[in-house]
Amino acid sequence: MIEVHELTKRYGPRRGTRGRARTAVDGLTFAVRPGLVTGFLGPNGAGKSTTLRMVLGMDRPSAGAARVCGRPYRELAAPLRTVGALLDARAVHGGRSARLHLAALAASNGIPRRRVDEVLGLVGLGPDTARRRAKGFSLGMGQRLGIAAALLGDPEVLILDEPVNGLDTEGIRWIRDLMRSLAAEGRTVFLSSHLMSELELTADHLIVIGRGRLLADAPTREFIAAHSGGRTVLRGPEPERLREVVERAGGRASARPGGGWLVDGLDAAAIGELARSHGLAVHELTPRHSSLEEVYTRMAASVSEHRAEVPA
Repeated sequence: MIEVHELTKRYGPRRGTRGRARTAVDGLTFAVRPGLVTGFLGPNGAGKSTTLRMVLGMDRPSAGAARVCGRPYRELAAPLRTVGALLDARAVHGGRSARLHLAALAASNGIPRRRVDEVLGLVGLGPDTARRRAKGFSLGMGQRLGIAAALLGDPEVLILDEPVNGLDTEGIRWIRDLMRSLAAEGRTVFLSSHLMSELELTADHLIVIGRGRLLADAPTREFIAAHSGGRTVLRGPEPERLREVVERAGGRASARPGGGWLVDGLDAAAIGELARSHGLAVHELTPRHSSLEEVYTRMAASVSEHRAEVPA
């Protein structure tokens, strides 16, 4: 389990400058529970990486505390056996082979050497690949090596930052199944990613931050439902009459590229009753729920520090 309480990180101005202090993380409180895949979301500059670094003892908080399995990371007796982390897959000595890299980690953490071959097989790096120097690895192969290092100690807690980066379709599906199977074993899985469609398939729970503050802490389905606008796809043989009836009743109908209308302000049951009372045939009446990407994009737009205008 990961527990974060009033976690805060401030960066002061550089020595000799007149700049102001910057708050990267501002009083964050949340818990990441075992048995679930928890997604960690936030726009660039939201404080995600800083939060993960404080959880892993790489940065000291200005205030508050972060604990893993009830203790600060720096106080864990065998860190790699408790927490497996992937923050930067490129943080590997390029002159070492994959096997030697993992063997060095195993030796320094008292992990049996046989575990090296187990995790290499688990992540799909075969014997020939394992003998190659890491500097020759593709981005996807580097990600697999980073995940192997995170799994080396058979940890209770996994913290993975952008684990699907560089993976092909098969690799993305593999990491999705792996994360869910590890959570099913009762482990704590904390997953940061910008790939919304994948998080929607993988994460049971979401923690969303913006400008260093907590925006949401909820099950994925509840989060999407709570922030989705009620919209309904409406099609029929008399589209203009359907639009008129809907708009007279207070709904808003916008044209869909594939034909028909996308209706806001009235639910499917109300639209169906309106159509029946006016003797109008309906060929499609489908409630449409927003995707995680749509919900998150709307939420993130109000707290993003970096926005680019999209050409019309």
